[in-house]
Amino acid sequence: MTTTSPGLAGLPPGWVARTPVRDDVPALAALTTAVRRTAHDAASVDEEAVEALVVGPGSWTRRQLVVDDAEDTVQAWVSVHDRAAGRTMVDLVVAPDLPEGDALASVLLAWVRSVAREMAALRLLPSTQLDASPYADQPRLKRWLTADGYAKTRTWLHLTRPVRDAEELPPPREGVHLRRVAMHEGDDGDGDTGMPVAEDIRLVHLMLEESFADHFNSYRESFPEFVQRLREDPGHRWDHWWIAEVDTDDGRLPGGALVSSRLTPDDSGRAGSYVDYIGVHRRARGRGVAKALLHAVIRDAHDRGRGRVDLEVDADSPTGADGLYRSMGWTLDHVTESWHADCPVG
Repeated sequence: MTTTSPGLAGLPPGWVARTPVRDDVPALAALTTAVRRTAHDAASVDEEAVEALVVGPGSWTRRQLVVDDAEDTVQAWVSVHDRAAGRTMVDLVVAPDLPEGDALASVLLAWVRSVAREMAALRLLPSTQLDASPYADQPRLKRWLTADGYAKTRTWLHLTRPVRDAEELPPPREGVHLRRVAMHEGDDGDGDTGMPVAEDIRLVHLMLEESFADHFNSYRESFPEFVQRLREDPGHRWDHWWIAEVDTDDGRLPGGALVSSRLTPDDSGRAGSYVDYIGVHRRARGRGVAKALLHAVIRDAHDRGRGRVDLEVDADSPTGADGLYRSMGWTLDHVTESWHADCPVG
């Protein structure tokens, strides 16, 4: 079913804004890849990931539009993600070198604000924070965001590390113990076919919430929101979740957690692993917990025949995490930025 949006009066004559459908997936993947490659040569978008956003679990927490020109060619895609209370993620993709790009972006960003206000109102919030993530080398998108009241707030380094066949990694330090999230007996842990033990996934959420409490833009994300968001990713696997425990004077206590996922194959044809989150509790800092968790993911990627492990780090992290990653073999792949804008409901 094709539905137009009444709030997009500024579209060129004959152009239509509508809700995306499954048949749009190839065109949206191609459009997004073309736009991202203007900023990062190796950027590519997997159709499976796009499908998860358009008609899969990712569509449940998003409002989306695609814009067709008069020849029924998709020229733009915009998504508004109700990520958590007071946090609304924005993704805007407009065809490169489109003459109507400036006017189209203005119309779509105005629609974003109207949808974000609706989302915040349903949560009984007075406002929400709009959050867009352009590549550092994406001046056109950043110009549009500036015009709509967004401002750059942070820089993120996206790092990659090869998985080497002959590599020997050290074990955890004495007093540090690692384990995967426990699975119910009989489950294989692959994707959604295996079910984890509830206490463990709640523990991972708690460890991450407490570990990031003093980090940039930290906010409380409820456990249901946390689990739902991660399960939206086609690369999600329960057996890619790890818990670190440390020996203390009060016995063995949780000391950190790591959530990773599967990356689609790159140009070499080999899949990879991605570190979505890694957090070390205050009680365990300085004991090599982060290194132990990262080594566990590298070993796991090797055992699965994967070629790389990627992650993202705050360029201004107070913990100096980027230095840790570089010392362990990670190198810079590309840079993105966070651009924020306040969106009052009233």
